[in-house]
Amino acid sequence: MAIIKLTTKINAPVEVCFDLSRSIDLHVNSMEHTKEKAIAGKTSGLIGLNDWVTWQANHFGLKLNMTIRISEFAGNDYFIDEIVKGPFKMMRHLHQFKQVGSFTVMEDEFIFKSPFGYLGKLVDKLFLEKYMTNLLLKRNEVIKYAAEQEAKFLAKKRVAV
Repeated sequence: MAIIKLTTKINAPVEVCFDLSRSIDLHVNSMEHTKEKAIAGKTSGLIGLNDWVTWQANHFGLKLNMTIRISEFAGNDYFIDEIVKGPFKMMRHLHQFKQVGSFTVMEDEFIFKSPFGYLGKLVDKLFLEKYMTNLLLKRNEVIKYAAEQEAKFLAKKRVAV
């Protein structure tokens, strides 16, 4: 089993970061390079408790489908998505958010396990853990940029009023 932990500091309110993190549309934009799209379930807008989505994307020259469901959800604090069907034997992604002054600290804990026993474990350690880390980092960069742009817009709007 592989565990990836990431922390991203974002200069934006926690509610903005939380909502952008569960945006189907922003996720599609962040995974543009894999041609990822939502093909079933909740295919646009904000995903919430017990919602599910089937993603289709190109990885390693293969078109792969993965269905995830939001299994836990506490507004602006955290949510968890878990695999229902797809290429992983197990996958659980905890998204946590904490307001620290004017910043949001966004933490990811991504746990996954490939099928095929020892061979899967070897693939996870030699290759897949780095690949998944890079995907998550890319996604977090997009969330950070979008959240900080929205925070700037909201600040300008308050000043204008």
